[in-house]
Amino acid sequence: MERAKVVRDEIVEREVHFLAVYVETKNSCLILLSESEDKLGTLAIAVPKPRDMLGPPSSSVLLGDRTMISARMFAEYLASRMKKIALVSVYLKTIDETQAQSIFMKLIEKVVHAEPEKEGATA
Repeated sequence: MERAKVVRDEIVEREVHFLAVYVETKNSCLILLSESEDKLGTLAIAVPKPRDMLGPPSSSVLLGDRTMISARMFAEYLASRMKKIALVSVYLKTIDETQAQSIFMKLIEKVVHAEPEKEGATA
């Protein structure tokens, strides 16, 4: 039985901690992107198109509205890239959404390519 891949990482820019928690299973992936502390924010879901259909993934915002553009954009990106259902949460406290997008994109790339945490490891 294969277990979920779990990765946590962060980037510090402008003296602000940008955090990511990534969970990947066989058919889906979830990423929590946040500023300063791990929190649930605006939550979006995207479902990739079948291989024989063209176009972007279908997506929707499930919760919140403050950072819905980023949450939906990252969910569509992840679903398209991973070919899986993608859930993305974006929580920002002080930083503007457009300023955080490039930082969060770097974090997404880091955690998607990272090795999973070892079972039983504590942070």
